Amino acid sequence: MTVLNCQLAIIRGVPVPSKQNLLPLAGVFSGALVWGLIWYPFRVLQDAGVSGALATLLTYLLAMLCGAFMLPRVWRELRQHNKNGADWWAVALLLSAGWTNFGYVLAILHGEVMRVLLLFYLAPLWTILFSYWLLGEHLNRYGYLIIALSVGGAFVMLWEPQLGLPLPANFAEWIGLSAGMGFALSNVVSRRAAHLSVEAKSYSVWFGTALLTAPLLCWQGGLPGQLLAIDAQAWLILALLGVVLCAVSFAVQYALAHLPANRAIVLFLFELVVAAASAYVLASEAMQLRDWIGAALIISASLLSGKLYAESK
Repeated sequence: MTVLNCQLAIIRGVPVPSKQNLLPLAGVFSGALVWGLIWYPFRVLQDAGVSGALATLLTYLLAMLCGAFMLPRVWRELRQHNKNGADWWAVALLLSAGWTNFGYVLAILHGEVMRVLLLFYLAPLWTILFSYWLLGEHLNRYGYLIIALSVGGAFVMLWEPQLGLPLPANFAEWIGLSAGMGFALSNVVSRRAAHLSVEAKSYSVWFGTALLTAPLLCWQGGLPGQLLAIDAQAWLILALLGVVLCAVSFAVQYALAHLPANRAIVLFLFELVVAAASAYVLASEAMQLRDWIGAALIISASLLSGKLYAESK
């Protein structure tokens, strides 16, 4: 925005977007962009013989390595907060975010993708409950309409009528539903844990995902052989994913610290629009009319999300 435009906006009484207001939005949309595209490198890795669970573990371990410079500050911070006992908000974030990432991968690998995505993206409904319970956020008269637009957009894009009602039908779908609940809870907990720095929250996400993924790989066995079978090109993709996840986790945690949880969860649904467009470009999957309609509903909800909540009383 030019100086002249800013002056005109002020004269007309229109709020001028500030850097402080734009950065959280940029953080959320960067997360939606990355997660809307990340299916492709994970598919490439799976074709190269790297399972989803192994790829998840390695990418988050690499993200922890990239963010190792944060460790001294994170360690001091956690020791300070733990003087009066365990920091249960940090534990809740670690477990909820870890299960979100790990559960999402498990569900996608072992269930019907469209069904899993639909159940996962019921997250705005759970966010209403969690944000009211933990944050005291109350939806105003616009709130329920915007939530309906966002969830309706997800239904239009993802629901396959021939597969029946959007209720879990098998174990993988229950995992997808629970991962969506974890997604909603992790966003609310991140907002609630205001005493934790962005660095501590980001490290909790990486560590939690790696912590929950490792036992499955150990139980499956053959981990050393799987690691030795990874070729140089796959390691390069894993390394790039680790760097990207490190950066985007930091951006998202910054955003969640500055946005109401209900608004953030609606904005995250923009990931569906990115996923549909990327599938069209990268996998030649044509976008149908319902994809365009669903995308329009989600974008509308995102644009209106600033009116989503009323301040707590």
